[in-house]
Amino acid sequence: MNAISSFDKPTNLTTFDAQARKTFAANYPEGPHILRHSLGEHPLLELDALAQLAEQLPQPSIEYNRGDLPIGIDGKPGTPSLSIGETIRQVAKANSWAALKNIEQAPAYKALLDDLLGELREEIEAKTGAMLTPQGFIFISSPNAVTPYHFDPEHNILLQVRGSKVMTQFPAGDARYASDHVHESYHTGGPRELTWNDELMDGATEFPLGPGDALFVPVMAPHFVQNGPAPSVSLSITWRSDWSYQESEARAFNAILRKAGLSPKAPGRWPQTNRLKSLGYRAIRKAGLTPA
Repeated sequence: MNAISSFDKPTNLTTFDAQARKTFAANYPEGPHILRHSLGEHPLLELDALAQLAEQLPQPSIEYNRGDLPIGIDGKPGTPSLSIGETIRQVAKANSWAALKNIEQAPAYKALLDDLLGELREEIEAKTGAMLTPQGFIFISSPNAVTPYHFDPEHNILLQVRGSKVMTQFPAGDARYASDHVHESYHTGGPRELTWNDELMDGATEFPLGPGDALFVPVMAPHFVQNGPAPSVSLSITWRSDWSYQESEARAFNAILRKAGLSPKAPGRWPQTNRLKSLGYRAIRKAGLTPA
């Protein structure tokens, strides 16, 4: 990845100022909230650089599809006819949505991710312990594109870099918005897309985002995204914690219990611990007894 292997960054600049870090510390890890960032028009986040990155990442790290999707979908949508590189370069008219996953595979993007998360490490580790599995994702969207209703297992801060969008979030851990069965399915290999119903909107919180805004998304908080009238570029910086891994493993353990005819209690949200079920699932997995 020679074209995107390095970049120069002033050493005296921070992306999250003292007020942003204070706001983050007050709300993390369960409260969705908006922060301000000063990432600006970073050269690694220009469309041509992103197209080059996309063309060099392995295929499993690329996801792109049509942008004119409904909020709720059943399974993965089809891939557009354009290549990923041309989709990004022509995003203004491509009617597409693209995600570049695990951007830390490219050294320059790993450095950017590490710098950004490093600014918040103290606040993160004060609440949820060691910052685990840092990963970065970049989203490039055509005007008015929709990212359908879904959830994600990471702690996530979405930095809006170009264009505008509205993320609509729902309460994490509330079975009305994502049932226990759906959580268990996801953590045992199922899809992250969720079934949509317009009646869910009475529990929604909308977060409008423009350049310089960043939004924290709690672990497994259901959400969908509506892009604005111009092309959009967003960067997600994500990490895991012992708590998030225990929540995942407790869900997988519950799936096993449910298949055995039991009705297990859902894992607790932070700061409740799910250690016992997590250990149980790890023991079953180590013994090679997890369901196929």
